[in-house]
Amino acid sequence: MLLVENVKKTPMYELHKKYGGKMIEFCGWALPVQYEGINAEHEAVRTNAGMFDVSHMGEVEVKGKGATDFIQNLVANDVKVLEDNQALYTHMCYPDGGTVDDLLVYKYTNDDYLLVINASNVEKDYSWMVENTKGFDVETKNISDDIAEIALQGPKAQEILQKLTDTNLDEVKFFYCKKDVNIAGANCMISRTGYTGEDGFEIYTSNDSAADVWEKIMEAGKDEGLKPAGLGCRDTLRFEVALPLYGQELDKDISPLEAGLGFFVKLDIEDDFIGKDALKKQKADGLTRKIVGFELKGKGIPRHGYDVLSNGEKIGFVTTGYQSPSTGRLVGLAMVDIAHAELGSEIEIQIRKKVVPAEVVKKRFYNKSYKK
Repeated sequence: MLLVENVKKTPMYELHKKYGGKMIEFCGWALPVQYEGINAEHEAVRTNAGMFDVSHMGEVEVKGKGATDFIQNLVANDVKVLEDNQALYTHMCYPDGGTVDDLLVYKYTNDDYLLVINASNVEKDYSWMVENTKGFDVETKNISDDIAEIALQGPKAQEILQKLTDTNLDEVKFFYCKKDVNIAGANCMISRTGYTGEDGFEIYTSNDSAADVWEKIMEAGKDEGLKPAGLGCRDTLRFEVALPLYGQELDKDISPLEAGLGFFVKLDIEDDFIGKDALKKQKADGLTRKIVGFELKGKGIPRHGYDVLSNGEKIGFVTTGYQSPSTGRLVGLAMVDIAHAELGSEIEIQIRKKVVPAEVVKKRFYNKSYKK
């Protein structure tokens, strides 16, 4: 049993116990790793819907006349292309090109933004933001402790949520958001975003409202196959569609380019951003390593941190590996030397005392099903 005296509890903590959640400590929070089981919850999200408590995520308000310029300097994607109420996936980088964090930027207006950051990085990220406000007419506020977040994901997510709001959810497009949405009597900000590769919504509300919203959604989805879902299937779902996890596919020593996320790094914009020069040089010189997908040709689970070999020599390490619940394939993501990164390359994975042959394959093991 998890000892919870020294960990934070989300507003849904008692509900997780009610629904049979197996609680673990994650980034200082008591959160469910699973309820019924990882595979059953994974399947529910792929075929019907699953609901996640992601209140551990961090939220930072950025306001002021200089908000757009400040965020443009802070992140590697192009914030200035955003419309009001549009969202953007991006990275904060160190001057050497390593990754501070990956995050979502929500633009409400030119002088009002919300940044959503990873739970493991909240203090570090916020300090980094504050440190880089110099010279910008901007105010930042860490509101992480005041916000609860629920993620409703899956092909039936809209059908379920629509029962609880008069807002026409068809009007909330992919990677857009809407403030002041009434969901079951609670004031919420919703966005058509997620971390599963399926359609769905992330719902931000007050701590006081969150548990009631959770229960109302569970009730609304009881005939549509909605299940509560834990951290376990959150990881398998994001992994199957090659969405990165900070601390595995990204960290201070892994740049977005090395992670294969160059699409989100805009080196051709006029504005400078922190790390731009290092990333331009990395691209010009050519990568020496990169994240690839691989499939085992033998038995075993390729877990995070296992060595990747070629002819017995270490050429990299596994970042994430599973038996894919959706496909049954034994697959993984790994950082490997660039000479071994081509599709079809023969590699080996050191699984405990056994060396298992593998082949470099496309990173996306399952096709995304977003509603665009």
